[in-house]
Amino acid sequence: MEPSLRNGDVHLVALRARVKAGDAVVLQHPERPELLTVKRIVRRDDDGWWVEGDNLEASTDSRHFGAIPEDSIRGRIVFRLRPLRR
Repeated sequence: MEPSLRNGDVHLVALRARVKAGDAVVLQHPERPELLTVKRIVRRDDDGWWVEGDNLEASTDSRHFGAIPEDSIRGRIVFRLRPLRR
């Protein structure tokens, strides 16, 4: 299965939007604060949001670094533009 988001896609992000399970979000990576990354919200835990990448075999996500705090989420992806590939 191919991931939902691919390199080269352009995303419209609603900053500081409410999120829920199933949403794709832009977040500050918990181990590398200078890095923004895209993950999918799986569930809410006592410690924060559990996030996973769409490509589970190649993703570094909550399975590695645990739940992320609410303030690490920068926004929710609301639109994706996939440029034509030639």
